[in-house]
Amino acid sequence: MPKIEICLDSVESIIASEQGGADRVEFCSDLFEGGLTPSLGMFKVAKGRTAIPINVMIRPRGGDFCYSDLEFEAMKEDARLFKEAGANALVFGILTPEGKIDKKRSRELIAIARPLPVTFHRAFDMTSDPFEAIKDLIELGVERVLTSGGEASVLEGADLLARLVKEYGNRIVIMPGAGITKRNFEKIHSIIKADEYHLYLHSEQPSKMVHRKDHVYMGGLLRQEEYLVQHTDQSRVEAMIARVR
Repeated sequence: MPKIEICLDSVESIIASEQGGADRVEFCSDLFEGGLTPSLGMFKVAKGRTAIPINVMIRPRGGDFCYSDLEFEAMKEDARLFKEAGANALVFGILTPEGKIDKKRSRELIAIARPLPVTFHRAFDMTSDPFEAIKDLIELGVERVLTSGGEASVLEGADLLARLVKEYGNRIVIMPGAGITKRNFEKIHSIIKADEYHLYLHSEQPSKMVHRKDHVYMGGLLRQEEYLVQHTDQSRVEAMIARVR
């Protein structure tokens, strides 16, 4: 039976994922940006209230995966802090300007993470050559790669994902993620046959605010609704687990 990892950004969502039967979670902040390094305080609260394995995203900003020296220093410090705080694994991805795996910096982060396992995230999908990249990750000793097969969604990248699983799945876990739903899971799994999948199963909940100023908003033009809160939906997790099992 495939394992299910839930991507999320709150303590409430971690609790809902555990109660829904997920195998583990990937804890981030700012899912609008694809997931950034989360709050250490929220992580500690979650660890005190759940037993589910929590993998932690180490990503200092949105945008590309070619980081400045200062950003990389921050990533290393975050890796140390979350390791000490009890993270079950660390998740990161670093590329060179040419779209290759940055092996030098990756080695440094992996050394900090050990003995924790490491997931290389969807920076993999932005590499210039996925086969060179997967070989580099295997050489580095990375345990898992999160990928949509170099496309916007797993369904679009299914052929490459199936090939990666077939050719490299005995040396590194290929974990498809991006656009997987209860509706398309069986089709995706029939093609890819992966052992693990990464999903975002949320629902929107109205804000508890009574006093509202709809003309004022935080952030820029590409903004999210101020008076909606998104959390992992336990019922959707339960439905997905039932479909998988």
